[in-house]
Amino acid sequence: MSVTNALPYAVEERNVALCRSIGRPMRVLDVGCGIGLNGAFARHRGAIVTGIEPNAQTREIASKRLHAVLDADIEDDASVAGALSGRTFDVMLFGDVLEHTRDPVAVLRRLLPYLEDEGHVVVSLPNVAAWPIRLQLLRGTFEYGDSGILDRTHLRFFTRDTAETLLKDVGLEVMRADHNPMFARAAKDLILPAMRGIMKTPDGGVHDPTALARSLPYKLYMGLVRPLEDVAARAAPGLFAFQHVLVARKPPRPRPLRLTIGMLTMDEEASVAKMIDAVVAQAPDARILIVDSSTRDRTCEIARKMGVSVLRQVPPRGHGPAMELLMYTAAQMGDALIYLDCDFTYPPAMIPVLRRMLEMEAIDVVNCARTRSRPRAMPVPNYLANRAFAALAHAAHGVPTVDVHSGMRAYRSSVIRAFDFDGEGDALPIDTLLWPAKCGYRVVELPIEYDERVGTSKLRKLAGTVWTFARLARTLGVGTRGAARFEPR
Repeated sequence: MSVTNALPYAVEERNVALCRSIGRPMRVLDVGCGIGLNGAFARHRGAIVTGIEPNAQTREIASKRLHAVLDADIEDDASVAGALSGRTFDVMLFGDVLEHTRDPVAVLRRLLPYLEDEGHVVVSLPNVAAWPIRLQLLRGTFEYGDSGILDRTHLRFFTRDTAETLLKDVGLEVMRADHNPMFARAAKDLILPAMRGIMKTPDGGVHDPTALARSLPYKLYMGLVRPLEDVAARAAPGLFAFQHVLVARKPPRPRPLRLTIGMLTMDEEASVAKMIDAVVAQAPDARILIVDSSTRDRTCEIARKMGVSVLRQVPPRGHGPAMELLMYTAAQMGDALIYLDCDFTYPPAMIPVLRRMLEMEAIDVVNCARTRSRPRAMPVPNYLANRAFAALAHAAHGVPTVDVHSGMRAYRSSVIRAFDFDGEGDALPIDTLLWPAKCGYRVVELPIEYDERVGTSKLRKLAGTVWTFARLARTLGVGTRGAARFEPR
């Protein structure tokens, strides 16, 4: 793709921290989308992406990456109403746009009516307290430039605290923060001239601002240097962050929710019909979704004849991919998901209780804990292993759970879509519990009975143990240690 120097910036790249904060939304509004790089990332995650971009040239480029790009003035009520009438979104992206507006609070208030209940906004704002700016002030200078924190088109300046205040002032609940680092970027005046040849197209040498991000030096930087910069930026964001990226949402409120009941099945012919009947008795209006990973018996045939939606995972890829498929499919089907195993180990009679907690108390996640004390149906080694994993999660992450592997939970769909859970491997329930807990969502842990199973266990003990340690380690980089809104009951 060839573009000209008439575009606003000499280099265009994805906002890395913003993109990894998007999750897996359904409908995205990319406000001030530019040439559409961030919105294209959301589209790749499966979202329908609409951009807003006032610049005609960049709008034309973005229209090739996004589903639609609108010409609207976000500082004008009539312009926004005319462009967005009849549209709603579950995520809005503000990638380095609010600092260019006269009144960021007014802009957010103008757009938030088009954000769905419990919808999220992802806001990136340059950090005026970054170390190069502090050095400038110590030297007695405050010099504007063509890009960066002191871009000459910036009208407002933010620290992390004032960025959070901005979001809270419009009634949003700040959930978590990420950061783009200010190390290699601080040397851009030295780096970019050396990379000038890379940023030319092969046909005639026209400047291409996206070429640098596709180059080998950039890829080496992203793979080898950027992870170290991220560690430093997370340790001292006020000093070492170039941009603060905040995720906030409309606070949930008590309301009826369209419920999906989910189950994973693998050779469950002996129990599936009885389980479906038991679920229907507890939630007759709920939609039932099964993800099946076997062709050896009649589980799918029985479920479909009973009116249940069935997805196949054939050939089987394991528990994690099946759970990932179940959760994200359910999050698109309705407002809430309650899942449980299809073998009667978890009590269907708890479904109305969990539903009331989601609907009436506006809880985000309910974890049904089997192991406050040892259930008679659980072998002693399994009980001890589960308690040990929970104790390790508590010690490493500050989340006082007693059961990180529970097979019965309830989720608001907006919380599922807020994260990009990777189901590859086993032990996915660790991520789907600890990530929301560490990122400020309201998580309740409720004790339940655990009964003898119908059929045989499919648990892979060694693989599950290895993946448990791997996921506990990876989760160290998610959110903030501790879970202020985790509530054992």
